[in-house]
Parts: sequence; structure tokens; C-alpha cells
Amino acid sequence: MLRNPLRLAEERILAEQLRFIMEGLRIAFWPVVMAILLMVSILIDTHNAHILVPWGVAGTVANLNTGRLARTFLRAPLANRGAHGAVYSLMFALTLEGLVWGALAWIALDGINPGGSFVVLAVIAAMAGGAVSVQAAIPAVYVALGLPMGVLVLARLWYLGGDVHNGLTWLVLLYAVLVVGQALRFSRTVLKSIELRFENEALLGQLRESTTQADESRQLAETSNVAKSKFLAAASHDLRQPVHALGLFLDVLSRTELSAVQRELVTNAAAAGRASAEMLEVLLDFSRIEAGVVEPHVQPFAVQPLLNRIEREFAGQADAKGLEYRSRESDLVLASDPALVEFILRNLVSNAIRYTARGGLLVTCRLRGGQAMLAVHDTGIGIEASQQRAVFREFHQLGNPERDRTKGLGLGLAIVDGLVRALGPPHGLGLVSRPGRGSVFSVTLPISEAPPPASPKPALDDNPPRLRARVMVVDDDDAVRRGMVELLRDWGCDCQAAGSLDEALALARTWVPEAVVCDYRLREHITGVEVIAALRAQLMCPLPALLISGDTAPQRLREAVGSGLPLLHKPVSPGLLYRELVTILMAKPDTAEH
Repeated sequence: MLRNPLRLAEERILAEQLRFIMEGLRIAFWPVVMAILLMVSILIDTHNAHILVPWGVAGTVANLNTGRLARTFLRAPLANRGAHGAVYSLMFALTLEGLVWGALAWIALDGINPGGSFVVLAVIAAMAGGAVSVQAAIPAVYVALGLPMGVLVLARLWYLGGDVHNGLTWLVLLYAVLVVGQALRFSRTVLKSIELRFENEALLGQLRESTTQADESRQLAETSNVAKSKFLAAASHDLRQPVHALGLFLDVLSRTELSAVQRELVTNAAAAGRASAEMLEVLLDFSRIEAGVVEPHVQPFAVQPLLNRIEREFAGQADAKGLEYRSRESDLVLASDPALVEFILRNLVSNAIRYTARGGLLVTCRLRGGQAMLAVHDTGIGIEASQQRAVFREFHQLGNPERDRTKGLGLGLAIVDGLVRALGPPHGLGLVSRPGRGSVFSVTLPISEAPPPASPKPALDDNPPRLRARVMVVDDDDAVRRGMVELLRDWGCDCQAAGSLDEALALARTWVPEAVVCDYRLREHITGVEVIAALRAQLMCPLPALLISGDTAPQRLREAVGSGLPLLHKPVSPGLLYRELVTILMAKPDTAEH
């Protein structure tokens, strides 16, 4: 008997959502085990060992059970008709994990040790927040973990009572609302991505079946490409907001008095946040190239320090795969944008390591016909001649039909190609490859007659000069507003925040800012450019201003860059934000003190 095709389509999507979750759970297995062991080692003492050790065993067993489900599903995928059963099994396993993590609040929150209580709440919050990017692809699966965890934590705080714990109860509720909202947005994003992928696959099938409809199919492909760009921009914007807020809060927290263990936890959390930010930066770089807003800053620079940095960064990855990493010494001085050239080389080296299983890679920069040729040689899988143009297309990957996310997004070489084109002549990109023998990716660069600059700009130290300035923050995201205010006040600023144009204008009537840091895209289709212009008109002065944007849509990028205002992209590192803020306040000599 034939099955309903609509039912088959729904089950196919559900199976793909499950695959997304199972891959994430497989990757997260060991980090969760390490988190359990770390919590036991931090919290254990003579009074709670009889409870905490069994908790650690229970958490490990629950995590092993979830990991077993993930490995079983990925090793021998279920037929489509079994997807619903797998969802129920996974929900049951995650409910057990949620109960275990919620039980930690009853074991470790005693109202006596605030530092330990903070660590416990922070780790539970990190587990709940981190699970969004893995389990929220199916909201019911995420609820299975988060609901028992949240109920037990709230019940413990309510039971302890007192002003402090009552305040923490409200903070936990607020965090739960924010995380659930983010989970729902992430679920919709994943669902749209899966549907878009299936639509693209169907489109490719139609193109193979009929060549007579080539013109119509090309138009559909262009429409799909626009939809893909919009999807990337929307997904990037929604994910940038919490990552940006997380970075701000962690920077403020790192400047407080913490124990050595707590500081290590904060450092690890910051490293995880930076890893998320780096993936978002890949999407931003791709969007910036599509928008045509990459502006090279050509200057003379020595290539050897660049080769040294790249080798230090990637030699460990090569060693882990048993590859030999070598780079030849070079005394050449190039005339190009050092940041873009470094980004190009980083992508080429990362790509070489990813597709090389034996042998190694060699990075060289040699003089060729009056120009420099920066090249990455590898002994990898090589590329067929028919594929050597296609590898520079976005999302095109060799040997990855299953779209393994550990192999990247398929944007590295597309970004390299776009950046070389943005640098313009005489820059050029070359590829020589033989299947089974390896590849040589090369970039042609002009030689500089001038010497390189003396030294790069120093980074922000741990105790930067304090700022004395009234700074207004305008952002419609509550978590970002609070994080920005805390960070700026920690730097010594008198800081107030507004969530809209009307709030900003009303605030400026009674509290006149000396600078404004404004999100680019606000609610009701208001832009940060409009907010800054209205504040300047009301105050009748050229108010110093910074734009911060989480939007990577090409049209939005062009609009923001065209405003002429300094533009930073979420997630913004505190060091970069500090330097840009100092730059716009340079006209006020009394805004900093040591």
C-alpha cells in the first residue's frame, strides 16, 4: 500500500533534524564527561562526598546512555518510519540528564558558599545554553533536558529563600525565557535550512532530468541563492546576539575576584565563546564579500612574521594528524593588506591540513617574475581537473557528501577567491593539482620597495586606562544592553542604556551623553544611523558615535558602511570596543586616567 507522500516528507525532515542532534551529542560527549568530573573535583568535601560521588556516577551513566543512542543512530540510521521512536527514546535519555544536572542544585547550593553556588549556577546555565545549538533542532527534545533541570534549580532557590536566592530565582527565570526564545529561533533556523537543502536537491534533480528548462531552472537557482543569503544573514544575526552578550558578561566577570578554579572555568567559557565567534566570523566574511564592502588597506609588510604566526597556529593540528608542517624562510616585503593576506593563508593552510591524510605541507613565499608567489603545497587527495573551478564555489566540498560539520562549512576557498578579487590586480589566485598526489594553491602578490612599519598596535592589557565619559548604549536586546552597561561601567564610564529611538531621545533630555554606542538594526525598522542623527539634531552637536551590528545581509552591510560611521560587528571583542571608543573620544583629553 502506498504511503502518503506528505507524511514521507515530514518524516524525512524529522530524520534529518535527529541526525543534526545526534551528531552534536556525539561531539559533546567528552566535554560533558569532563564537566561532570570537574564539578565533582571542585565541590567535593568530607560533608558531601557520599552524595556528590553518586551524582557524578549517575551523570556519567546518563551521558553514556545518551551517547550510546547517538552512536547507534549514526552508525546504522533508522528507517524513516522509526524516527518518531528515536525521538521518544532520546527525550527519555535527556530527561534523565536534566534530572541529574538539576539535582546538582540540591546537592551544592547551600547558601553558605556564594562562590561555589555561583559556579554551580554558571555551569548549569552553560549546560542549558550550550544545549541550544545541539538539541533545539527539535524543541521537544530540548524541553526534555531543560524542563527538569530548570524546575529543580528554581525549587532549590525557592526552598533556600532569602533576598539573595529570591533575586537569583528571578534571574534564572529571565535566563530561562531568553534561552527558550533562542531555542525556538534556532529550531526554525535549522528547519528552514533542512527544507532549503531538500528544495535545492530537488532542483538539482530537475536540472539533471531536463535540459530544455535550463533558463527557468537558472532563475530558480538564483532565487534559491538569494534565499540562502537571507537565511545566512538571519541565522548569523540571531546567533550573534547571545554570543556578543556572553562575551561582554565574561569579560566583566573575569575582572572580579575569583578563585583559581573559577578563573579557569571563566577562561574555558571565554575560549568556547571565541570559537563560536570565529564560526560566525566566517559567515560575516562571506557576506562582506558578497556585499562588496571589503576595502583593502595596502601597506608594506614583511612576510616572515606572517609565516611564523601561521606555523605556530597550525603546527599542532598537523602534528595531531601525523603530518609534517614546514615553511621556508623568506625576506620578502610585500605591498598588500596584511590582515587579508593572513586570512587567505590561514584558510589555505587549514584546507590543506583538512584534506591531507599522509605526508605533510610546505608553505613558501618566493620571487617569481618580479612578484611574490605565496604558495601552500600539500600531499593530500588532490583535485580532478573537472573540479578545480568548482572548489572555489561557496558550500562546495570534496569528499564530504554527508556534510560532516567537522569538515567546515565549505566557504574557505570561496572566501579566499573573493578576497583575492577584492585585493585586485596584480593579485591573483592559482591552483595546480593531481588526484592522489596533492595540490598547490598559490597567491600572486606585489613586492614593496618601502620598508615595513616598525611594530603593530599593542593589544588591550588587563588593566586599561579608565575612561571618564558619559556613554549611551542603544540596543533592543536586553541581554546585550545589560552586558554593555556592565562592561562600560567597569571601564569607568557613566553609562545609561535605551532600547529604542524614543527612549534614547527622552534619556538625552535629562542626561547628555558624550558618546553613543548604537546597534544598527532596531525594532520597527529603525536603524542606528537614524538614532545617531536624531540625537545629534536634538543635542545640536557632532556626538561621537559607534555602530555595532549583528546583521550580515549584504544590503544592510552596504547601508551601514555607507553611513560613514565606525562599524563593529557582533560579537565584538572587548579590546576592540575599548580601542574604538577611545578613538572617538580622543577629542576629549580628560576621558582617560591611569
